[in-house]
Amino acid sequence: MAGIRSAALPSPRRPDPPAREGDEGRHGDRTRLWYENVLGWPTVPGVPPRLVVGVRFDVLDVPAEAGGLALERLGGAARGFPVALQEDRMRLLIAAGGADELPGLLEWLEWGGLGLDLRALGEGRLMDAPAPWTAGAGPAPRGHPAAGRPGDGRPDSPQGAAVWLRPPEPGREAEASLPTLSAMGTRSPRGVGDGPPDLVRLVNTVATQVHRVRLRRSGAGAAVHGVGQPLAFS
Repeated sequence: MAGIRSAALPSPRRPDPPAREGDEGRHGDRTRLWYENVLGWPTVPGVPPRLVVGVRFDVLDVPAEAGGLALERLGGAARGFPVALQEDRMRLLIAAGGADELPGLLEWLEWGGLGLDLRALGEGRLMDAPAPWTAGAGPAPRGHPAAGRPGDGRPDSPQGAAVWLRPPEPGREAEASLPTLSAMGTRSPRGVGDGPPDLVRLVNTVATQVHRVRLRRSGAGAAVHGVGQPLAFS
């Protein structure tokens, strides 16, 4: 098996210039209106506004490095569903109800009990809403360029804010583009079977990469502290 490579993730953004009074509220209102009116996704007001999880979608929340490696492994299938990034966490949107399936899937795939840094957000949870006009503002994980910008406005977002690596597409039914347990396969505009990976494949790929990154870091830490190294005599 080929050696593990680090995923290329967006570079840290420079802080925006000081915002004028009222700017954050206006941008937040624009963001909420875009999600509610264009996508039909419920939101909660605030700075930043937040998306209600568990209604139109659930979320797999994973370390950004492992998430980027998983997207590389999935190849073209990884382009079929929205992916967001916030600091060192990646959020993969999956079909509503998928969060409830995660514990059973991890057990069935023999990943249970390993304490993987892999979480699912479902009904009753919230996630920061990436400003829709920031989509594509930064590079996506290697081999998966982010989609174009669905709106206009500020080209950047504040440091630490959530951004889309690949935004949801206006005019498409979200449910048809999200990974699910459906035995009939997922769909894209090109037809059945040409959409995102099924949830089992996605969870297994992500769990594998989370585990590999952890093992690699553990090995690096052991090497730094001389664990397992031959004794040196003066």
